[in-house]
Amino acid sequence: MVRNIFRIFIGLVFIFSGFVKGIDPMGTVYRMNDYFIAFGFPWAMQFSLYLALFLCVLESILGISLLFNLWLRKTLWVLLPMMFFFTILTFFDAVYNLVPDCGCFGDAVKLTNVQTFIKNLVLMAMVVPVFTWRNKFRGALSTKGDVVVLSLFSVFFFGLSLYCVAHLPLIDFMGWKVGNRVNKMATLPVQFYVTYKNRNTGEVKEFKAPNYPWNDSVWLTTWIFQRQRVVDPNMNQGLVLRAEDQDGNDLTSLILDNPDYQFVLVAYDLNETNTKGFHRILPLYKQATRDGYSFVCLTSTLGDAIRQFKMANGTAFDFYNSDDIVLKTMVRSNPGLVLLKDGVVIAKWAWRDFPTYEEVKTQYLTPEP
Repeated sequence: MVRNIFRIFIGLVFIFSGFVKGIDPMGTVYRMNDYFIAFGFPWAMQFSLYLALFLCVLESILGISLLFNLWLRKTLWVLLPMMFFFTILTFFDAVYNLVPDCGCFGDAVKLTNVQTFIKNLVLMAMVVPVFTWRNKFRGALSTKGDVVVLSLFSVFFFGLSLYCVAHLPLIDFMGWKVGNRVNKMATLPVQFYVTYKNRNTGEVKEFKAPNYPWNDSVWLTTWIFQRQRVVDPNMNQGLVLRAEDQDGNDLTSLILDNPDYQFVLVAYDLNETNTKGFHRILPLYKQATRDGYSFVCLTSTLGDAIRQFKMANGTAFDFYNSDDIVLKTMVRSNPGLVLLKDGVVIAKWAWRDFPTYEEVKTQYLTPEP
């Protein structure tokens, strides 16, 4: 009974983890890039997409295997070392804060690095017994039947992830999803906590800065600084956009507070963007501006590179600079198009799905009564 409860629970966790990452594979790519940079392997970033697709499919298939008891004894030999690896990795995350977000559940469920490590410890406490009980599980299908079912699921999950790479996530868990208001983000103060240890007794205390005797020289001879913890209450409210022109002028409000329809083309890196998307959007840009709608492009690429790109691709619309992390959160496409109205996200498109102006006009640009 216990072994089946453990098996089913682990299976559900892995299916959920693989699914939420699989419907947003580019988010997984960005998290992998963070790890490669943190560990000094930037050259590995070129393989991030392939590794992300492999990881999404692998997690999903391990979950299916556990949930439905398919080819279980074989898959457990994959699951156990995989869990050891990720438990050790998240231990270093928890201690050294190597990356801000491991992305184990994509953007669907946000966990701190400490919470992620604890989650992996709980899973390990179930995985190890399930592994030791592996010979006691009996499946309903033959070995060949198990392989066929898992292969079909593999094809399905791989196709699902490929579709979301080419287009946009089927389910958008980010702050810039359609229907969200993005111009009224509350900015709460960031809280800092410091931990000190008593030299004599070994007692450890955490204080909220600056509410501790940091200027008491006598106290400081007895207590030793250990670590600092930062709590940002704005993390769950999404990343705040800031748009600047080439002279550093803040033009964010002109975009987010525009009471009319606002077209925002997002290309977080012009050096890596798909130029076909820019050529495809030009007719829409010309017709939209002709009808009086604002159309801008946001990118993290700077000055000279922007001018060279505009000359090479015949783009006449204005380019503004924004943080690349925020741009990746706005739309998982390079380039991608976002339609706003008074700070509310009305629609989003990947470059392969860019609509014609007539389609946008018919569906979204309703005239005022």
